[in-house]
Amino acid sequence: MPPAFVHRITKYDPADRDAHGHYVGVDDTESDHGPVEAAYLAAIAAFAKACDVDRLEIREPGVAGAVHFGGEPRVAGHGLAGLFPPDLTGFHDGAKVSLAVALELVRIMLRGQGAWCGLEAGNSFAVDVGWDLYVYVGSDRQCPDVVARTRELGLFPEPVTASPHAADLQEPGVTEAADADFWTRLRSMLASERTVLLEENHVRNAARWHRLTEANLDAVRAGLTPRALLTVWPDLNPDVDAVLAALPEDGSVEFVREAQDGTIAHVFADSADYQELAFLVADATAARALSAYVDERHPLACAALPDSDGVLRARW
Repeated sequence: MPPAFVHRITKYDPADRDAHGHYVGVDDTESDHGPVEAAYLAAIAAFAKACDVDRLEIREPGVAGAVHFGGEPRVAGHGLAGLFPPDLTGFHDGAKVSLAVALELVRIMLRGQGAWCGLEAGNSFAVDVGWDLYVYVGSDRQCPDVVARTRELGLFPEPVTASPHAADLQEPGVTEAADADFWTRLRSMLASERTVLLEENHVRNAARWHRLTEANLDAVRAGLTPRALLTVWPDLNPDVDAVLAALPEDGSVEFVREAQDGTIAHVFADSADYQELAFLVADATAARALSAYVDERHPLACAALPDSDGVLRARW
């Protein structure tokens, strides 16, 4: 259950909302990287202190949209440089962080630098950052003194029924756990296929790729990110020219290729990009094109890693 009390905290005066609750004032929707941003962080910290919370759990993390051909992240490292290593180790669903790190994550989200996540402390406390500097803070107590302090900071805390980002309001995604049966089925696939391609989504819009064999399965499994989403595809094709020739005339694809050093990367491309794509992957040793459209993607298997107690808590 989410926390019982939820406040929507914004810099927007309720007097400047229309009859439907839409803000019609003149304040912009960007962080000022200054005193207003600091006020948001101070208010969240005050709510956390009132709820006796000094550590929070990262939930449903993601980074800026999937890499498109020729595209660049909005901010290098999605704003996470200095908080997490370049491979984002430690930034995953269920990871515990200090309140100080959690506040820096909120700062990144307020600035729209690319990374996002929910932050929770059991049923006691939760923070969701939405669009346009809308922040939702859930608490297991009413915190009237903190509400008053938030107003003193120049912000407007308004009680609401629930955060629109609350997990219980979302449609369930992947419900299959990568349990013992999943790994048994995967071993059976490898016995017949010899090699398959494993996509490991450690955060939304980012993936690590592994060519699985019976020989390396246990080692790859041991290194997977907790609560990762695992999707199994047919193996890469060593005939890269054939993969390029079979690309659809229209639409978008996710092109996965293996470099000569064994690293595997992916990029999204439209039909207009195919000529440049062919140049980009000229040195690839194997490749596979996956449809970019959800209803056209048909993996061999898909499941999320459960926790050590066997319970599936990841939200995908």
